[in-house]
Amino acid sequence: MFKFILTIIIAYILYKLVFNILIPGYRVTKEVRRQMNNMQDHMRQQYEQQQKAQQGAYGQASQEPPKQQKIDKGDYIDFEEVK
Repeated sequence: MFKFILTIIIAYILYKLVFNILIPGYRVTKEVRRQMNNMQDHMRQQYEQQQKAQQGAYGQASQEPPKQQKIDKGDYIDFEEVK
């Protein structure tokens, strides 16, 4: 009789573990992966559109890439660590 009750208690604990922890964790992980893939696809599409737009602008203006302008950053101040 004691083994039967113990078996039922263990089965109940395993049931709770599976349906309250493992399955919801799996669903959350699956949803997060799906959202990450969607975000990566969206970012990739934006990057490709930006590259096409830049190539089109460069092709119309000239075949040379634009020269970077020299920006004056002002005086350099040494970093001092405060303890």
